[in-house]
Amino acid sequence: MAKARTQFVCQNCGTVHARWVGKCEGCGEWNTIVEDDPTAGIGGGPGRTPKKGRPVALTALSGEIEEAPRIPTGIAELDRATGGGFVRGSALLIGGDPGIGKSTLLMQAAAALSRLGSRVIYVSGEEAVAQVRLRAQRLHAADTNVLLAAETNVEDILATLSEGKRPDLVIIDSIQTLWSDLAESAPGTVTQVRVGVQAMIRFAKQTGATVVLVGHVTKDGQIAGPRVVEHMVDAVLYFEGDRGHHYRILRTVKNRFGPTDEIGVFEMSDKGLREVSNPSELFLGERNAKAPGAAVFAGMEGTRPILVEIQALVAPSPLGTPRRAVVGWDSARLSMILAVLEAHCGVRLAQHDVYLNVAGGYRVSEPAADMAVAAALVSSLAGLALPADCVYFGEISLSGAVRPVAHTAQRLKEAEKLGFQRAVLPSASAEIPASRQAGLTEIEALADLVVKIAGSKKRPNDDSGDATL
Repeated sequence: MAKARTQFVCQNCGTVHARWVGKCEGCGEWNTIVEDDPTAGIGGGPGRTPKKGRPVALTALSGEIEEAPRIPTGIAELDRATGGGFVRGSALLIGGDPGIGKSTLLMQAAAALSRLGSRVIYVSGEEAVAQVRLRAQRLHAADTNVLLAAETNVEDILATLSEGKRPDLVIIDSIQTLWSDLAESAPGTVTQVRVGVQAMIRFAKQTGATVVLVGHVTKDGQIAGPRVVEHMVDAVLYFEGDRGHHYRILRTVKNRFGPTDEIGVFEMSDKGLREVSNPSELFLGERNAKAPGAAVFAGMEGTRPILVEIQALVAPSPLGTPRRAVVGWDSARLSMILAVLEAHCGVRLAQHDVYLNVAGGYRVSEPAADMAVAAALVSSLAGLALPADCVYFGEISLSGAVRPVAHTAQRLKEAEKLGFQRAVLPSASAEIPASRQAGLTEIEALADLVVKIAGSKKRPNDDSGDATL
């Protein structure tokens, strides 16, 4: 008889090792390797005798959909992030830092759907029923028909969901607390998480109910557990936010039924999360238009234009190696912009400390912010405030050229709606409305932008003359 094969699995990232080691080769964490039986749980390994398969029914791709494909929640920002609402029979995974508001958001969504007549079941594995009721009372959701359960066993949860009428929405908070009789490992391990998620996804596909799973995150901000869980579900959303700010962002990173770059913006209060229909006003609310080193960037998040303020501080450095600190942007991209400014524009920053911040705790990822970052850096170095009614966007190449970006018309429309009459953009930009030609400054190379800023007449509160770089 062949000897049973043993494998060792990292409980942080799911990497499989042939033998026990102290440090995981996949994620670098220490003491996270646990022995795992590959023949245990759903989909046991080669040690089990395979059973004879049964044929399944094949249907045509064309045909009518019996039910509405989506369930709108009535919360506009949540519907935007999910692509128009919850898709029936889908499984969603929502991750976020502890205390960021995941349970609050889902409780408000459950109450909103219940008021619309949907059957909603909320299963909590971390709190008792009385504790969930306290949150519901605070959120004014206690008067709804949301059904509660405090259970962590997968088989008991499935048996409960199978009784009575089929639920429209099932919320599992959280997947790290689930455990199944089919796996012998402890709750929260890779095997238990995989088995629990697979069982809930099978229930969603067979019954047509929408299942929302809450996942914990690691210190790096990734959803804890094996990455295979993110591949199993239909949509993955991250609930982001800074403890120092009252806004929260629901960001979609995977969606089989909609766009993957949409965001929903919320504001946290003592009565729960409030929708923010115009995020640009939120991020520009405390802006000082007369301060040097501040540029307004017209960005895009999916189909939504957002205006944020890019702040830069350039100061002489007493150190041999100047500091480079970045908050809300890519530090490697900042190094590239600094190199282009020095190599092609003659802007000397090698002896200066550079600090860059995206106001409001927001994080920018698109390369269209290059132009706004460069303008803020030059403005801070020269001590010259940029025009208060001007926005900047454009990608900068290593040759110093400014490349056009997409969605120019939407960016300009959002800027005009908030009172910005001028814009600095790439010269080859398309989709510029004919009515918006006035007030636009087209830039072909980054050196042209440096000359334009350095040619400003006066420093703020200074009548002595022009500033030089």
